[in-house]
Amino acid sequence: MMNETMNTKTLRTPEEVAKRQGMWLTIVALVILYAVLFTLDNFVKPSKFTLMLLPVLKKGAIYSLVCVSMNLLNGFTGLFSLGQAGFMLIGAYAYSIFSIPAARHAAVYQYFDGGAIQFSIPEALGNAIGVNLGSFLGAIICIIIAGLAAAVFAALIGIPVLRLKSDYLAIATLGFAEIIRAFFQWNGLGRITNGSNLLRDYTLFSDMKIQIGAQAFKLNTVFPFLIAMICIIIIVLLINSSYGRAFKAIRDDEVAAEAMGINLFKHKMLSFVISSFFAGVGGALLAMFQSTVQASAFMSAMTYELLLIVVIGGIGSVSGSCIAAFLYIACSEWWLRFLDSGALPFGDIQVSFFRDGFRKVVFSVVIMVIVLFFSKGIMGNKELSFAGLIRKIQAKKAKKAQKAEEGGAA
Repeated sequence: MMNETMNTKTLRTPEEVAKRQGMWLTIVALVILYAVLFTLDNFVKPSKFTLMLLPVLKKGAIYSLVCVSMNLLNGFTGLFSLGQAGFMLIGAYAYSIFSIPAARHAAVYQYFDGGAIQFSIPEALGNAIGVNLGSFLGAIICIIIAGLAAAVFAALIGIPVLRLKSDYLAIATLGFAEIIRAFFQWNGLGRITNGSNLLRDYTLFSDMKIQIGAQAFKLNTVFPFLIAMICIIIIVLLINSSYGRAFKAIRDDEVAAEAMGINLFKHKMLSFVISSFFAGVGGALLAMFQSTVQASAFMSAMTYELLLIVVIGGIGSVSGSCIAAFLYIACSEWWLRFLDSGALPFGDIQVSFFRDGFRKVVFSVVIMVIVLFFSKGIMGNKELSFAGLIRKIQAKKAKKAQKAEEGGAA
């Protein structure tokens, strides 16, 4: 009797086996990924290839996070918001303001009497526990502050804005992003934001290092991937929770969701604030990547770019947003750059064919083809996972076994 009980406990359904195997394969894949990134940061000599590859990987990780946060709102909750660039701007400014070293304030805020905030969190922690560890932990604290700042702004504007629907919500959030951009360039706020001038000299990816014995190892590319991965995992856990199911119910039918007892405003606000928090985190990472922050860089075109990535990847697909983000950045920043060279090399002969800006024309055509032939995006509303691949393999094996049995019986 006892053996039967133990056997029933150890027996698992094919679905459970696929999930377990998929989880372990995912962990192994992540370990390999971070090992490769760590090797690229520390043991591979800089070359023309790595000088193009590493920035694409960093920016791709940042855009993956921001696009997944946008998909949480647009794809999983059904709220058409276009304020992502505004929340990224808030995150970028919040991060840089609290991480500029005190000694650099006079130079950075030269037109505003050295600025109002005269301390740096990474610098303070660096003095207390060591430069490398202090910079790492200080950067994480500043990133969290950046996310919280964006979330607070989202909560404030969400009260009036989230009562709107469809295009009206999109127009309102787009207007908010433009107002925030103008507000942060206002000289009246210059002692905090530096007005229309650049913010610089704050903690960057290049300052992220880990001390092992006497050796300090760089985490230039590992750091953005680590932060983006943690944030995306949190978003996925939220989507698969009861709150995520409520978001999807609101997306599918608001009337039916309200009839089931779901508080529409509460869940819309929750989705809006959480999405804005992670957009703020993405803005902080983008500030670390760019090494300078200026409000004029966060134009509405940035929001359209992010929305385009979400549509290409598939509205309602986390893995689709990640894949599309890396493909978009790789194409726009690297693979299609030869189209702007003005000439194509054929051996020793330079054939003058293309012109500056031709890359954008070709890229636009590629995007149009994707949208026309993949109307639901690359992934649609499906997810790419090891567990899903294992289930497909199991299903194929089961079909083959069934056909073999039918053939034997005949």
